Amino acid sequence: MSVVVTYSPDEFGQAALSYGATEASRRGERLLVVNPTKGDAYVDPRFAREEEMGALQAQLARLDVETEIRHDVVPDIAEAVLAVAKETGASLIVVGIRPRTPVGKLLLGSVAQRLILDAACPVLAVKPDGAEPLV
Repeated sequence: MSVVVTYSPDEFGQAALSYGATEASRRGERLLVVNPTKGDAYVDPRFAREEEMGALQAQLARLDVETEIRHDVVPDIAEAVLAVAKETGASLIVVGIRPRTPVGKLLLGSVAQRLILDAACPVLAVKPDGAEPLV
């Protein structure tokens, strides 16, 4: 079993990572951090760059749980997260949520909404709360 975290190198990803690490430790499960991109833009600010991946790996190395990172180019982000959750028998998916306008939701869809509606396991949607970041 695992706790799957959808990660982006920003305050929303850090919130998801913090809650996900806490849950993985509490449950005694593996923490699987997923940072996918569709690769359809020259720059995707939610896809971690090399130096951001190094910082993430350093954070995860300090945890008391087994961790794994998936950092892939995929055709559909929500489907990729759902596939990882199914593959690893996830007991929980944690996703950071960000404010979106109604038009933005209509035009671009919402990964968080798709995860909440389509996941076979519970989904914890979190937002940054000003707490200290994960180690």
